[in-house]
Amino acid sequence: MSTQDAELPKAPRVRGAPPHLLIVRAPYYRDVVDGLTTGAQRILAEAGGSAEVLDVAGAYELPQAIRIALRGQRKFDGFVALGCIVKGETDHYDFICKATMDGIMNVALQFGIALGTGLLTCDTIAQAEARSSQDGHNKGAEAAAAALLQIDAARHLGAV
Repeated sequence: MSTQDAELPKAPRVRGAPPHLLIVRAPYYRDVVDGLTTGAQRILAEAGGSAEVLDVAGAYELPQAIRIALRGQRKFDGFVALGCIVKGETDHYDFICKATMDGIMNVALQFGIALGTGLLTCDTIAQAEARSSQDGHNKGAEAAAAALLQIDAARHLGAV
């Protein structure tokens, strides 16, 4: 199924107290990541949740920052990872995409956290702009909705 066939992202219902999330973002492509952030914040607000935003140097640092947040004193119900990697002329793209996505999944599985991933991996900046616009399938909004669904699942299963 392509994104065009999917429903537009909407805020799911989350049981219990309003969720508080940390949005960790790599704003290398500032306009794209700002668009993803706006989409994520819209979904969180519609769900009655709140979020803090933390910027990191690049996509590679996304899983590291989430792990650092888990060591801290602050409590978050879930996390949203946002960033954009655009394919260049070298293998660097492949290495960073794989390492970042593996790192995000490893942190989520090892620590049992609710995490939505909005890391764009695109061939062109135009593709990234299309996936971060506010007039359709915003991947930041989809990532926030995914994190909220995971929070609700954790609460339903008594995992928090």
